Amino acid sequence: MVIASPRRRRPRSTRTGRRSTLASAALLLIGLLATGGAYAAFTGAAAADSSASASIRGANITDGQKLFAANCATCHGMALQGSKAGPTLIGVGAASVDFQVGTGRMPLAANSPQGEKKPRQFTDAQVKNLAAYVASVSPGPGIPAGKYLTGNGNVAKGAELFRINCAMCHNVAGAGGALTQGKYAPSLKGSTAAHIYEAMVTGPQNMPVFNDQNISPEDKANVISYLQYLDNNASPGGLDLGNLGPVSEGLFVWIFALGSIVGITVWLTAKSN
Repeated sequence: MVIASPRRRRPRSTRTGRRSTLASAALLLIGLLATGGAYAAFTGAAAADSSASASIRGANITDGQKLFAANCATCHGMALQGSKAGPTLIGVGAASVDFQVGTGRMPLAANSPQGEKKPRQFTDAQVKNLAAYVASVSPGPGIPAGKYLTGNGNVAKGAELFRINCAMCHNVAGAGGALTQGKYAPSLKGSTAAHIYEAMVTGPQNMPVFNDQNISPEDKANVISYLQYLDNNASPGGLDLGNLGPVSEGLFVWIFALGSIVGITVWLTAKSN
């Protein structure tokens, strides 16, 4: 009689199917690096602004550097690195320089909660040279293309976009309004198309940045068309009282309307006596 020998059990594998801690950490690191790289490339393209010209025609970078050293470097640093007296200009691009210097906000006249619009201190050529120099050191949003500044966009769509994104600070008619800590949203009446576009892509002071992913260049052109329509057309309701809303209207009623009623009442009473 033959007795079968018992089968030998195969040794269990010590592998559990789980990755080691080092392998998981390495995969996580690779994923983070890939995601960060893709995000940096994406936002870099957005910052460059597809609608903006990469170079400024006729600008002299050397002259711009001299102007910067003489007028801006005290606060912003020789390498645009910033200081306690002024923020860094790395990445602001030509659009920010053209807006800030072109509207006279820079150089600042005095320390205040925000820079105020005033007569500018530089010529068109000097502003272009400054913008070209800053953009040459560190690229950023450029000067907007002329096709977006014609004012021939869709006024109705521009009005809708302005009410959604801008009216809470600038007023639905672009008349401006007060903010906190002594700051304010300035009136947009009479602003040039280029400066409106540049403000949207650079977000000066308290204003948020609206890059091409937030509002497309075409829609920025629509917003500009709406603001220019307001500049060129009178209020359909008659006297607009500064477009400041119910505050100015209520004040007008109290002072003039009720005052007139009281005056007429006094006159009628005196006449009857």
